[in-house]
Amino acid sequence: MKTIEDLDVKGRRVLLRADLNVPLDGDVITDDRRITASLPTIRALTERGARVVVCAHLGRPKGKVVPEFSLAPVARRLGELLGTEVRFASDVVGDSARQVAESLGDGEVALLENLRFEPGETSKDDAERGAFAERLASLAELYVGDGFGAVHRKHASVYDVPKRLPHAAGRLVFAEVEVLRKLTENPARPYVVVLGGAKVSDKLGVIENLIPKVDRLLIGGGMAYTFLAAQGHEVGGSLLQADQIDQVRGFIEEAERRGVELVLPVDVLAATHFAADAPYEVVEATAIPADRQGLDIGPKTRELFAQKLADAATVFWNGPMGVFEFDAFSGGTRAVAEALVGSKGFTVVGGGDSAAAVRRLGLPEDGFSHISTGGGASLEYLEGKTLPGLAALDAYAQEG
Repeated sequence: MKTIEDLDVKGRRVLLRADLNVPLDGDVITDDRRITASLPTIRALTERGARVVVCAHLGRPKGKVVPEFSLAPVARRLGELLGTEVRFASDVVGDSARQVAESLGDGEVALLENLRFEPGETSKDDAERGAFAERLASLAELYVGDGFGAVHRKHASVYDVPKRLPHAAGRLVFAEVEVLRKLTENPARPYVVVLGGAKVSDKLGVIENLIPKVDRLLIGGGMAYTFLAAQGHEVGGSLLQADQIDQVRGFIEEAERRGVELVLPVDVLAATHFAADAPYEVVEATAIPADRQGLDIGPKTRELFAQKLADAATVFWNGPMGVFEFDAFSGGTRAVAEALVGSKGFTVVGGGDSAAAVRRLGLPEDGFSHISTGGGASLEYLEGKTLPGLAALDAYAQEG
């Protein structure tokens, strides 16, 4: 992939696809990390005299104008962080967008309204998506792809626009890809992957692709109960995907055949029901009572997982170990996160709920080697899938 240093940007309009999909409480941004992650690329462009037209999505308005998904609050926050005015277009490819884009001077920044207000952005129809991409591309002379959290989507702003403009990868996308390559191409060993989250079905592809590559695989969260069930254990009322048991049993056999150490919980916090204040007891993972459900890994498992991470040279973590949103059931996720903070290895947090947990638990973000901005994109890359946004940046190289 070309980088922004490969483009001659001075005095030229650059359409920058960023990931500004931040959580909002009304019009208040509750976590601006994705905005701050976009700053290095924006500053690198403006300092070289580019006229930066930022485009991004927020939520899932499904091709309609939904006021609560407006990017107006994001434009204000972006301006505050940059220390300069960010002009805001009230539409995506209409009169406001064109007027704002054409009025920019060297080093100035504008933000278009939510891309997903336009049905062409996410359309499955190539012609409809392409027509929208033409209008979007006409706002600029160059394109920079920096929305890593969206590169696994075949959307107009991610996949189709790079075909129409000279382009390069932004600093965030380039950094994310470099990290993922470290995880997939000759990683330092021992290489340990920690997977959690609710459903094993969400991780089938990544487990299948990583088993031949890792030394240890630690499984927690709701998905662990399907693994335990595949070993023949009762899991009570815990989250269970019965239709995945045969596939999981195959993973267990494959790990054993390859000499991969598969580590499952040995104890859990078994609650009476799913609630923040639910009474619970610590039970063996192989003996969960029928009227209980596991909501977090137990103290012995926390110690075990920490031990299995202690000598790791490379760690990838995706998915919480329990219902971390409930304080009583956040200890397992905290234990894994703290083990990574204390590690001397290369530690990567795979975005999504794992990154949210790091922030919610108040752990130092600089305690990890890298926290991804795209959980879904990271997982699909590790599955070995071709990501449309990266393929577009690679395949249609044009001189800037």
